Amino acid sequence: MIVVEGKEVLTELHELVDVEHTALLIIDMQRDFVEVDGLFGRLGVDVSAYASVVPAIAALRAQAAAAGVLVVHVQNAALPHRRSDSPAQIRFNMRMHQEARGDRPPLQYTVPGTPGHEFVRELTPHAGEVVVTKYRSSAFWGTNLELLLRSNGIRSVVLAGCTTEGCVDSTARDAMFNDYYVVLAEDCVASDDPAQHEAALLLMRHRFDLARAEDIVAGWSGARHPGVPAQTGRAAG
Repeated sequence: MIVVEGKEVLTELHELVDVEHTALLIIDMQRDFVEVDGLFGRLGVDVSAYASVVPAIAALRAQAAAAGVLVVHVQNAALPHRRSDSPAQIRFNMRMHQEARGDRPPLQYTVPGTPGHEFVRELTPHAGEVVVTKYRSSAFWGTNLELLLRSNGIRSVVLAGCTTEGCVDSTARDAMFNDYYVVLAEDCVASDDPAQHEAALLLMRHRFDLARAEDIVAGWSGARHPGVPAQTGRAAG
């Protein structure tokens, strides 16, 4: 911790992820996004990168629950007949999914009541875990997430899920703008586009704290994991 103009600023990983004020946000681990028989897999998108992060996130979730960390599952949704999609949002999705879409109409995915809206089996929410429904990339936009975090005394969020450059990055930025410390579990995020994944990690590394799951878990246990320094001297932006 450092003090800046009388304000205490958390800087060490074990401080940032203290179980007393930390929540784990698991973002969009739903069948349409990550499974080969989900919408994107059926369109020919290579979703193989998610195969390794699903068990990694499941392990992190188990450790969070054991430590008493609040676990929040973020679930993307799109209402039938595009009731939740503005024209600008439709255009955004057209650009984002141009390669997968081809000549097809704008894609619609994670519609409640469809198999693709469901969480992957390994990350089905447990009793006592919170589910937040969102209709935009950020888990904060138009949801009750900020209320839930504030009501439970949360100051830091650990992020896991998909996609790195999309909903994870958007949620990280809005978390920061809402005055939460952000720690990205860098081995628990993934994308179907390796180049965008790496680009997003590069950007986030200069804005947030990135750590491997084992180091975060060590922080939850109260241990200072070897080789994890204080995160200081970050670039402004």
